[in-house]
Amino acid sequence: MTILLVGSGAREHAIARALDLSPQKKEIHCLASNMNPGIAGLCNELIVNDINNPDIVSNYAKEAGVSLAIIGPENPLACGVADSLLDVGVSVVGPKKVLAKIETSKAFARKLLTEYAIPGCPKYRTYSSTNGVLNFLTELGEHFVVKYDGLAGGKGVKVSGDHLHSHDDALAYCQKLVDEGGEFIIEEKLIGQEFSLMSFCDGEHLKHMPAVQDHKRAYEGDKGPNTGGMGTYSDANHGLPFLTDDDIAQAHAINISTAKALKDKFGEGYKGILYGGFMATANGVKLIEYNARFGDPEAMNVLSLLESDFIDICVGIADGTLGQVDVRFANKATVCKYAVPEGYPDSPIKDEPIDVSGISNPDGLFYASVNIQNGQLVEAGSRTIAVVGVADSVSEAETIAEKEVSSVRGPLFHRTDIGTDEVIQKRIDHMNSLR
Repeated sequence: MTILLVGSGAREHAIARALDLSPQKKEIHCLASNMNPGIAGLCNELIVNDINNPDIVSNYAKEAGVSLAIIGPENPLACGVADSLLDVGVSVVGPKKVLAKIETSKAFARKLLTEYAIPGCPKYRTYSSTNGVLNFLTELGEHFVVKYDGLAGGKGVKVSGDHLHSHDDALAYCQKLVDEGGEFIIEEKLIGQEFSLMSFCDGEHLKHMPAVQDHKRAYEGDKGPNTGGMGTYSDANHGLPFLTDDDIAQAHAINISTAKALKDKFGEGYKGILYGGFMATANGVKLIEYNARFGDPEAMNVLSLLESDFIDICVGIADGTLGQVDVRFANKATVCKYAVPEGYPDSPIKDEPIDVSGISNPDGLFYASVNIQNGQLVEAGSRTIAVVGVADSVSEAETIAEKEVSSVRGPLFHRTDIGTDEVIQKRIDHMNSLR
């Protein structure tokens, strides 16, 4: 089987590794936006090109004789790359453009939940001007969130108390979005603990992955600007220390209902990864937002635990036969930590050399925003390298991840607190106080 992987970050490195581990006979090709040496080492061919251009991707797939494509990032989905691949007879793991609206439009996702009476939706309103904004902010008081209604790489959301310290701040941000021609959504700020729950989906059946907690803020103690994610952890029981079994069941139910609603609305099933970003609150589980692909870093956590044949899962998604596939994950804990360039996310340095020769377990190393220049590995300006520790407990996995990420040399930094006993206990205490 000839497989095409679209994308070249750490998430795609994790996907490539999972494909490579399959005992099935295959050729892996990658269309990339940067030269990722980890992916290149697992592929028959890696070509750097415009992965957001549907014609480029589908023409390459035809020439290479690709039968199955897996789309890693959100931008190609938003540009209709899945549609163009399906048009040339390639099976795809990744939803069509119209179904990817569950991620590309936050307003669409909210309206879908409301229309189909799916639980977990906070109070919200959508806007294309600042008319009526102040009235709704007054109604919400101090607990509000302003979200740009589109893709912003995890950086279009501003939260009261963290980024916006008054209604005046909120109005100024709304005005900025209007001036840039953007629509936006204002919603009630949810109080609780965030978690990610991703499900494989073939349009009809869902198979759920272990729950993961991401850390969006750049600096220790959840301070600083939002990023694409500085690191993640998952627990050996596939839950999280601050979640109940009922919390997990509610998240599963919301994903199942959303997949059904999408099929009802568009007359065709959602095929790919349905990734719910949830908040466990005092009043049950609420949906923060949906993504239409694997999370990054979350993909590294869950794919490091996958015991089933990943190609079988991908074929099941594309063919609508996922219900017959045995999807199993090891009962181990994981901690993933990102090393990122100095200055990230606002003014990251670029093209500086980095050295990963100190890494003791290459299977736990995932290359992200890197390039090769004059035979040397250099930073390409975004999150650089991820490492994953896998062990029987989060605490042991954190020790492994911290040791590994600390061994990477170069002008980088990482969060030492992700997955530590102290931070996790704070999460548990917070949820206990809310409940």
